Amino acid sequence: MSTPRACTLPGLSPEGYARHSLHGEERVWVEKNCYADVWIELLHCLKLEPLALMPFTLAADFEGDHWTFFKPPLPDLQKLYGIDVQELNVWRPLIEHAAEHLAAGKLVSTEADAFWLPDTAGTDYRQQHVKTTIVLNDLDVAAERLGYFHNAGYYRLEGEDFRQIFQPRELPLYAELVRLDRLRRHTPEVSAELSWQLLREHFAWRPASNPVERFAARFANDLPQLHERGLAHYHAWAFTTVRQLGAAFELAAACLRWLQPHRPEAPLAAAADQFDVIAQESKALILKGARVVNARRTFDAGQALAPAAQAWAQGMALLEPALGRSES
Repeated sequence: MSTPRACTLPGLSPEGYARHSLHGEERVWVEKNCYADVWIELLHCLKLEPLALMPFTLAADFEGDHWTFFKPPLPDLQKLYGIDVQELNVWRPLIEHAAEHLAAGKLVSTEADAFWLPDTAGTDYRQQHVKTTIVLNDLDVAAERLGYFHNAGYYRLEGEDFRQIFQPRELPLYAELVRLDRLRRHTPEVSAELSWQLLREHFAWRPASNPVERFAARFANDLPQLHERGLAHYHAWAFTTVRQLGAAFELAAACLRWLQPHRPEAPLAAAADQFDVIAQESKALILKGARVVNARRTFDAGQALAPAAQAWAQGMALLEPALGRSES
């Protein structure tokens, strides 16, 4: 191994770490999904604006058994910030790759088992094996200690957790190499212009039909199965459906409000108001759905999701004159 300790972003500590406002306690969805969350905090620590990255959430769609697990597109990271992300070919132990690349000023994003991540105490830590994404930053091999980004913050693990995270596997987990050597810092005006261009591109890929209405129909169809399989199955279902719907459009709303001062002629804040309705209605639905499943009650999914479906249609209609009538 090339070095016993390697750190890409020195000076970070879990103690006193200040999250980006997108992860503030006042948010409807404090945590979105592991990949989007980790990029929000990583960009924040690099003193870059994560809100500029969020136009891609406008294209979130209902895929039939889940909502889009929305992930920042890698070309968008390159266009906005000059960050180059490539798959890391894990052909030797991950810890060896991490030691080499962190020492070279790169970061390593990798899938990990939340069973060994102490920041998930109370949910997954030492309780259940769940795949998630972390970004490795500070690796001390001799001390068996790792500083890493995960979800809405920056954390540290050590000892057995360290050994298990880096346990060699017959089939390695997926990992990415994050290169920062061409990092670009734009003025707020340039960042907003680049983000506006991305907004137009992703708006063109919005769903061709109302995805919330399609989700409501599937919810009604799935309800007997949710009753039969119980709360554990419901929570897995809700994470991949209701949470992804609500969190995606809360991010979309935040992005539009950030862009509004740079595009005063466009009704971005009005559309954001509509997308906030989706975030709030989804949060109410995830709790209501748990009660329905637990009590095995009937439930009118169409009626429950009608405000969110209407908000999606109205929000997109408000954006259409400003962003163009491109083919979806």
